[in-house]
Amino acid sequence: MKKFDKDRLILGLAGPVLALVVALALTTVVLLASGRNPFEPYRIMFDSASYVDVQVLIINQAGTYYLAALAVAVGFRMNLFNIGVDGQYRLAAMMAALVGASVSLPGPLHIALIVIVAMLVGAFWAGIAGFLKTTRGVSEVVSTIMLNSIATALVAWLILPKNFGEQPAGSNNLTTGEIAESGWFPGLPMGDGGDIYGFTFVAAGCGLLYWFVLNRTRFGFDLRATGASESAAQASGVDAKKMILTSMLISGAVAGLAGLPTLLGDTHTYSLDFPTGIGFTGITIALLGRNNPLGIAFSALLIAFLDKSSASLDQFGYEKEIATIMQGLIVISVVVSYELVRRYGVRRQQQKVGEELAAGHAIKTEKEAAL
Repeated sequence: MKKFDKDRLILGLAGPVLALVVALALTTVVLLASGRNPFEPYRIMFDSASYVDVQVLIINQAGTYYLAALAVAVGFRMNLFNIGVDGQYRLAAMMAALVGASVSLPGPLHIALIVIVAMLVGAFWAGIAGFLKTTRGVSEVVSTIMLNSIATALVAWLILPKNFGEQPAGSNNLTTGEIAESGWFPGLPMGDGGDIYGFTFVAAGCGLLYWFVLNRTRFGFDLRATGASESAAQASGVDAKKMILTSMLISGAVAGLAGLPTLLGDTHTYSLDFPTGIGFTGITIALLGRNNPLGIAFSALLIAFLDKSSASLDQFGYEKEIATIMQGLIVISVVVSYELVRRYGVRRQQQKVGEELAAGHAIKTEKEAAL
C-alpha cells in the first residue's frame, strides 16, 4: 500500500512539474529566437518580487485566483466544465456592490449581506446552466459560454446612470456607488507594502472546506463517484441529475466570492475597470493544480507572480507580455504533460499487475514442486 501511495504521489507531481519545465524551456526558445537574453527576464521578475509591495500584490491576486480556481475545480470533480466562472464572478460582484452601496448596516451584518448576495447571484447564474443540462441535456460548455456574454451585456446595462449606475463628476467611468466603510473587510497591514486583503484568508478557509467536503463527507464521495461514472453512481442509488445541479450551484456560489477580495478590500465599488478574465485564469490554475486545494494554492501564487512581477519588465526593455506567453505555454504544456503522465500511469499499473500475477504464479509453482 505504501508503494502504491508513493507511486500515486510521484505521478501527481510529475504532471505539473513537467508542464512548468516545458513552459520555461519553450519561453526560453522564444526569447532566443527574438534575439533576447533568455535568462534576464526571470532575474528581473524575481528581483521585483523581492519587494514587499509586490509580494502583497501577488498574495492579493492569488486569493482572487484561488477562489476562481476552486469554483472551476468543483465542476471538474463532477466532470463538468464550468467555463462561465468569469460571467458568474462579474455579475455577482456587480450585484453585491449595488446592494452593498444601497444599505447601511453594522459592520458584520453589512459584510455578511454582501457575501450572501454574491454567492446567491453566482449560484443562480451557474444554476441556469445546471438546469439546462439536467432537464434538456444542454452541454454546460455551450450554455456557460453564452451566459458569459449575457452577463457582460447585463452588467453593462445595469451600470448605466439611467438604471443603477453612477458617473463620477469629471470622469468617463461608471460605478455602482461606493460601499460604506461598515462594509469594508479589514486587511492585514504590511507597512509600506499596503494591506493583504482580509478576504484572502477567507479564500484559504474555502480551500480547507473544499478539501473536507470532498474527502470526508458522503456528499463529496457522491460527487466524485458521479464525476467518475454517472451510470455507476446511479446504480448505487445516487441521483446523478441532482448532483449535477448541486455541483453547478456550488461552483457558481464559489465563483461569486471571487470578486470580493477586490471589492471589499480595495475598490469598494464595481466600475468599468473592475478586473475581468479571472474565470478563464481560474481554469488554468485548476488544471495546473490537479483540482487539489494545495496544488491550486501553489498554482495561484505562480500565476499571480507572473502577473505582478512582469510589470517591471518594461523598464528593462522587455515586453511584459512575456509572462502572458508563459501562461499560455503552461496551459498547452499542462494538457500534453498530463496526458503523457496518464498514459505512463496506465502502463505502470499494468506492469505492476503483471508482476504481481507472475509472483503469485511463481509461489504456486514452488508449492506444487514442494508437494
